Order: sequence, then C-alpha cells, then structure tokens
Amino acid sequence: ADDACGGTLRGQSGIISSPHFPLEYGNNADCTWTILAEPGDTIALVFMDFQLEDGYDVLEVAGTEGSSLWFTGMNLPAPVISSKNWLRLHFTSDGNHRQKGFSAQYQVKKQMELKSRGVKLMPSKDNNQKTSVLTQVGVSQGHNLCPDPGIPERGKRIGNDFRLGSSIQFSCNEGYDLQGSKSITCKRVSDIIVAWSDHRPVCRARMCDTYLRGPSGVITSPNYPVQYDNNAYCVWVITALNPAKVIKLTFEEFELERGYDTLTVGDGGQVGEQKSVLYVLTGTTVPDLIVSTQHQMWLLFQTDSVSNLLGFKATYEEIDQGSCGDPGIPAFGRREGSTFRHGDTLHFQCQPAFELKGHKSITCQKSSQWSAQKPVCVFSCFFNFTSPSGTVLSPNYPEEYGSSLHCVWLIIANPESRIHLAFNDFDVEPQFDFLAVKDGATAESPVLGTFSGSQIPSSLTSSGHVARLEFQTDHSMEKRGFNITFTTFRHNECPDPGVPVNGKRFGDSLQLGSSVSFLCDEGFIRTHGAETVTCVLQEGSVVWDNAVLRCEAPCGGHLTSPSGTILSPGWPGFYKDSLSCAWVIEAQPGYPIKITFDRFKTEVNYDTLEVRDGRSYSSPLIGVYDGTQVPQFLISTSNHLYLLFTTDKSHSDIGFQIRYETVKLQSDHCLDPGIPVNGQRHGNDFYVGALVTFSCDPGYTLSDSQALECEPNFQWSRPLPSCEALCGGYIRGSSGTILSPGFPDFYPNNLNCTWTIETSHGKG
Repeated sequence: ADDACGGTLRGQSGIISSPHFPLEYGNNADCTWTILAEPGDTIALVFMDFQLEDGYDVLEVAGTEGSSLWFTGMNLPAPVISSKNWLRLHFTSDGNHRQKGFSAQYQVKKQMELKSRGVKLMPSKDNNQKTSVLTQVGVSQGHNLCPDPGIPERGKRIGNDFRLGSSIQFSCNEGYDLQGSKSITCKRVSDIIVAWSDHRPVCRARMCDTYLRGPSGVITSPNYPVQYDNNAYCVWVITALNPAKVIKLTFEEFELERGYDTLTVGDGGQVGEQKSVLYVLTGTTVPDLIVSTQHQMWLLFQTDSVSNLLGFKATYEEIDQGSCGDPGIPAFGRREGSTFRHGDTLHFQCQPAFELKGHKSITCQKSSQWSAQKPVCVFSCFFNFTSPSGTVLSPNYPEEYGSSLHCVWLIIANPESRIHLAFNDFDVEPQFDFLAVKDGATAESPVLGTFSGSQIPSSLTSSGHVARLEFQTDHSMEKRGFNITFTTFRHNECPDPGVPVNGKRFGDSLQLGSSVSFLCDEGFIRTHGAETVTCVLQEGSVVWDNAVLRCEAPCGGHLTSPSGTILSPGWPGFYKDSLSCAWVIEAQPGYPIKITFDRFKTEVNYDTLEVRDGRSYSSPLIGVYDGTQVPQFLISTSNHLYLLFTTDKSHSDIGFQIRYETVKLQSDHCLDPGIPVNGQRHGNDFYVGALVTFSCDPGYTLSDSQALECEPNFQWSRPLPSCEALCGGYIRGSSGTILSPGFPDFYPNNLNCTWTIETSHGKG
C-alpha cells in the first residue's frame, strides 16, 4: 500500500516507497523494510525518486559491504548492491518539515548470475574467493604502497606499514565484535595495481548476549531469518522462573556451515564449561528437542570469518523435572503413548504405504534425553493399494529418491471398477530413470506408458481393475521424483477429469450422460480439448466424448477488450526457445493504453520485449526490455500498442506478466508519463503545454534528451525515454561513475568497450 510503513519482502523484484509516496510522508516516521533472498543471492536496489529533508530525515540501508549507508537530502543515490542475501531499509523523519520521500526498485540476483554481472569500475568482495579487491587502490605505475585502510570505529589497528606484502591486524574495544577479516595483506592484483586483500572490518555492538527467563520464549541467530554475521560470538542463558523445573529446547529451523559454525548447548549457567556440554550442533539437519537436567541452560553460537547461512530458530519452555519433553509425531505416522516422564516409552507406526526409518520405540532416560531420535516415515518401495483413492509417491518425495531402486506398486480396485491415474508432479533423470505403468498385475501386462524426464505425463486409465507401477533408477543423479493421484470408478462412470492447469472446472457428476465444463484463467487460451465434455457410451466403453481442456499462454494475439493480461508463453513456467510473438492491443479511438509490468525476467541481452507506440513493427519504438530492467508502467500516445517478444535458442526464464487497460484521458491535463528505470523526472505539472524532462543516475545515458510536451489532445508528444549503461564513451569531469553495459543485469558477450576519462590539466 502507498502508506505502508515497513514490512518483509520476499519476491524476485518489487518497489519500496516512503509512506504516502508521491505525496509528503508524515512526521516522526519510523519504518523498516527487510528484503529477503535465497542464501547466496544478492539484491540490487535502484532509486527512482529521492527527496528527504536534508540532515533531519534519513534512509539507512544495511546489508552492504562494511558499515550501513546513510542517505538524506535531494540527490538521487547511486544503485546499491547487497553483500548478503538481504537488505534492510530504515527510514526515520523528524517532527518538522516533510518532503515527497523516496521510491526504489529492487531485484534479486541469483548466485549464478553474479559470475557475469557487471560492476562499478572496480569489483567488490566476491564471497566465492578468499581474497578480494577494495575500491580504494594504488593505481600509479610502479606504486607499491596500498592506501591507508583507516581504523575501525570503536576498534584498534596494529601495524602502520602499507607496503606491498605487509599485513595489518584489527581488534575491537570491549563489548564490540569484529565483523570481517582480522588481518589484511597488501597484494599485487595487476602489473600496476596493488590493493588490500579485504575490506577494513567493522566493530559492532554485541546484540546477542542475553539472559532469558521462562516460562517460554524464542531464540534466533543474529539477523534471522537472513544470514547471520561472520565472526559471531553469542551467548544465551535461560533460567526457569520455577527452580523446580527444567528447560526444553525445540528447533524449528537449523542451517549452519557444517564443521565451522556451531551452536553449543549446555546444562546449567556456567557458559563454556566442558563437563556441562549437552550437544555441539552444526550442519543443516534440524536437531531433536533438548532438555536440561537443571533449571538453567546455556547456548553458545560461534561462526568463522567466511560463508554464513540462514541460522536457527528455537523455542524454549519450562517443563517439570523428570521429563524428556514431547518429541512430536512423525509426518505420515502415529504414536502410542502420551507421557514423557523418566522411564516412559513411546511406540511409533507409519501410515499404509510408508516405512518406518529409525527406532520403533524410544524411552525417556534419567538424563532427560530420549534414547534415540524420533523416527521418520518414508514412502515404501513396494505396496499394494486397495483403497478407492490415494497417492503414489517416489521414495523420499519431494527430496531426491535415491539410486539403484526397483520399486513396484499395485493398485487393486473392485472387480467392477477401473483405475484413473493423474500426474501432479514428475521429475526423474531423463533416459536413465523411468516409471512404467502397466495395465494389469504382472510384469508382462500391457504397457500403458513409460515416462522419464521432467514433462508431466497426461492422465491414464486402466481397462481393468488392477494397475502396476514400476519405478527403476540407475546408480547416479537423483531427482525430485513424482506425485501421482489415483481414483477408482465404476464401469458406468467416466474417470474424474480433474481441473485444467491454469483453468477452472464447473460440474462434479461423473455419471453416464452428465457433462462437465471448463474455463481458462485470464491471460490463457484453449489450445487443446473442449470447453464442455459429456460422459458417453462409445464402443462399449464409458468415456468422455472429448479431451479435457488445456489452457496455455498464447504466443501473440489481437487484443480488443478494455483490460486484460498478457503472459509469456509457458507461464507460470519458463518460456520456450526460438519464439517470435507479437501482440497488438487496440482501444477505442481517442483512448490511450496503459501497460503495467507485474513480473518481468528474461535472459539478458538475448530474449527481449519490444514495445512500440502504434499498431505495427514500423511504429515508433518506446523501448526494448530484457533482464529485469523495466519501468513500472508505460502509456501509449495513440489507441494502439505493439509488443514483440523474441527469444534465442538457449536459456529461458520466468518471462513476464503484463496488465493492460484502456485509460480515459483527463479533461484538463495529460496522464502521469512515469519515470525511467535508473533515472528521474524533472517536472510534475501535466497541464497542456507543460514540459517534462528526464535525467539518468550516474553512469547511465538518456536515450532521448528531448522534453515531453503535453499536447492539446491531452497526450504526450513522445514516449518515455530510457536510461542505459553504454559500452564505452568519453568522460569529462572531476568525478563520475562507469558502469558495465546492462548494469545491474548481465553484460552482453563479445564486448570491446573503451572509456576515456579527461580531467583538468595538471590533475590525475
């Protein structure tokens, strides 16, 4: 919402704006936004507008290399790239003057993308390497001296020798922890450049040393649910309110770097005392519950200087002494026993078709620990189903199914029934792992289908009352597997047709003579089957008279409705290779068209969407978009828009979801023309005759520098320009920014870019 003050954002891209933007934000605002990505990914933040009261209203951005970034005033900040898989924005305003505020667009960069993403002139720290290059370097020919790295605030530096090969060390004052490298070395990175092996570390106040008291609460690693910091040293001591009780610790999430980052759990209140240690936990397996023997428990969390993961979340609770706590019930399982005192035993069983892995029984010991971990239930490799409906899963689904398997499942219905199989998910190693479905009980029965790869098969129906499924895998490369739903039906019924993917169904009767109808969701069209099917008797069999509707996103079309959705072919999956799709949107004469980009992600430089201001490819070009760099919306100057989506023969992505609508012209002014990505607009008056100009963020070049004029027909004289990072150029001035082409997305292949930088005579 426009007045949203903070929140947690998890999408691949989005917009963050100050409250009430583009109107004035309120006094005494205190808003925090957290953008979360997957571990290993980074986040690019690009500001589109920025107007804060200078020196009093501030936006702090944390999650970048080194200390937080602080922005205030009227200057548009440069793009921000996170060094972690999160960014945190904290906006505060005082009680006096107010301004327009800010608007910023963020995009998540996958870990694999970082290998070929451009940088701002000098590379920042690469988390995949043990050494990196600072932005501050000595660049003079024969210069063997690194720049002064400074001293961390609230810290100390040992060493003042900055010559090539020398090292310096850092430490922090009491009560502060070092974040970063304890030692850095001056190294040569090219024939003429020397640089420190890492950034200067920072000293942060300890935020995780806590004394907690019952009866219950939550403990999380620092920054959770985003990555914890390097060189963390955190202590928690939990004390029960009732000295006669003990502490039970239960983990919900657990993901630490195996062998290097650890969580030690101890009994009592003496932190680090070796004889009181209960467990030293590491890795990514969620631990079983832990119970203390005393009314206190301590936790010590330690991490090294490289590679950090999600961390952990645990809940603690006071329980009676002499108890091991409730260990829970396995998924797809049952438990006998509901008391957890010393000497009590619990027995476990699995639901039909699942096998128990682990101990069938566990006993609460005098140490207040269970004799073994809670078992798990895994789908069996051999089972005979006799129920009228159910689900067949590959072993360990949706995790990897395992190697060298030969699984057999029989589905046995009543003699007067048949069996219908619907594939919900399918992903096995192509050619080497396969599932065979047979029309009968024996290995020699006729084969209804043999399936491999990741294409979801069409549904199958047996001719009799028994179906056999055989799953075989080789010794290597395991995949997610499959999820299959089966139903049985009588001979005077048709099989359940299901609900079309990307569609809806109307009608539930499967009896002979009944009908079922289908409808595609917005943006999809019928590409196969019928919108209505009827259960009929055909050649002695009860079957549907037509195939079930298939709904797919079309490759192009002529759109004349007042509003609608355009999807890339293959949506919501990846689009296909070698596409050339053209859409023409037509509105009533005198009505322009607005398109809004809800989702957009294509292969950078190779899979592009062209938008033209008219009905054909010869119409004026508004822009060519790829990667994730698109404006929030575009508006035509006529009653037509032409969109052309072309892809190459390799690498695809999620594509796009675009909303279009006919907009009514205002009676006294033009519509808001928008703001280009990586740029800003100058002028907020849209009356007839008003001029609006644009400029770009540092490092970008405007595609068209001419002003937009609001004409007497209440339409703009030309489309919105774009801001682009060009390949090479001649740069004058005392300072500036150079971006690789396409930044912050991938740069193209086969580039040869040269920038010439000229400063005043006598300066270097």
